[in-house]
Amino acid sequence: MRPAGLVAAAAVTALAAAGGITYAVAEDGGAPAHAPAPAAAASASAVPVPAADSADAGFARDMAVHHQQAVEMSYIVRDRTRDTEVRRLAYDIAQTQANQRGMLLGWLDLWELPKVSAEPPMTWMGMGDAAAGKDGALMPGMATNAQLKKLGRLSGRQAEIYYLQLMTAHHKGGLHMAQGCVARCTVAAEKRLAQSMVDGQQSELRLMAGMLKERGATPGS
Repeated sequence: MRPAGLVAAAAVTALAAAGGITYAVAEDGGAPAHAPAPAAAASASAVPVPAADSADAGFARDMAVHHQQAVEMSYIVRDRTRDTEVRRLAYDIAQTQANQRGMLLGWLDLWELPKVSAEPPMTWMGMGDAAAGKDGALMPGMATNAQLKKLGRLSGRQAEIYYLQLMTAHHKGGLHMAQGCVARCTVAAEKRLAQSMVDGQQSELRLMAGMLKERGATPGS
């Protein structure tokens, strides 16, 4: 295994290659990746790289996949409505989750761990049997291929409502995973990222509930 301290020097390059990331905190001490403080670097060097079957690696792999679908749905609805509020939300979700996805994939690169696993998704949470992978929905909250196609056929208010409903379910599934990392992950920077996902997605869930109410709909109808 490689010491985590070695990740600091390569963090910016690897993370940018993985997902167009403009910044990242890669070491345990919390200093910017391009200018680690000596004390932080020394502290990080004592932290081992996570194992391939660890919660840290499992969360990075699974959430990268989960996030990718949220980005896809957000780009679909952007072209299906002219509503400023929905388009702004879709843009924010796409940018935030693409950025976070790049960080997760970048960490896997820096840890020299595979981006795919032979184990079912969410095995790291003890939930390897929870996702059937039916019609492309690999993890809880993920939309099926049929649902994505339907979103692409709708327009206007119908597209807005369906997107908000799909993204509400998607956020709830992602929120559960992020909370799992907060409880189980050992890399401090990754735990902080997971907590930021919890905070951000809880806020967006409240926002989407209000947007659905304004449109005469509920998350499940």
